[in-house]
Amino acid sequence: MKLNWAERWAVNNPLRVLQQRVEIRRLKKQRLLREGSLALEIGCGRGAGARIVLKQFRLARLIAMDLDIGMVRKAKAHLPALAQRDGQQQRIFLLVGDVTFLPIQSGSLDAVFGFGVLHHVVAWRSVLREIARVLKPGGVYFFEELYPGLYQNLITRHILLHPFDDRFSSPDLRQALARAGLRLTHATELKQLGILGHACKEG
Repeated sequence: MKLNWAERWAVNNPLRVLQQRVEIRRLKKQRLLREGSLALEIGCGRGAGARIVLKQFRLARLIAMDLDIGMVRKAKAHLPALAQRDGQQQRIFLLVGDVTFLPIQSGSLDAVFGFGVLHHVVAWRSVLREIARVLKPGGVYFFEELYPGLYQNLITRHILLHPFDDRFSSPDLRQALARAGLRLTHATELKQLGILGHACKEG
């Protein structure tokens, strides 16, 4: 699902970048990746989170993907030095794609990052299965997700654009992660609002 004007404003303002910086640093303290890893960010928006992830986790390469071609174009403008070769190794690859059918080889990634993406998708369980598919055994899914109490209340449901049916709460998300083969290894959670955590692919 593409974002409406209110969602685009919410994810592209300086406060959101500050929030992502804090969250990504917290995730790094909880779970390190080996230097030189290959990762994917789903729902990359204009690329602000991708820049932080690349620096904090010292990735060799990051694939930054979004369903909205307009957002990918913004990311290309926001990350020109990282998304172009210019005689140096390209470190960020920008991609337009659907999270329910990731155009990535199975078992090829060390990590997947997703910040507030899953709750926008109707077939959110399919996304978790796809994430598990593209991760290597032991690979990590780092995520921040929101629960309906935050985005479907009396005020926000008239402003923000989200699916209404089959939304997940904490137990639903935990169960779906386990069924996809992703073991929740750490979570900071506000039960009615959202969760920040990571899950490891078993195997």
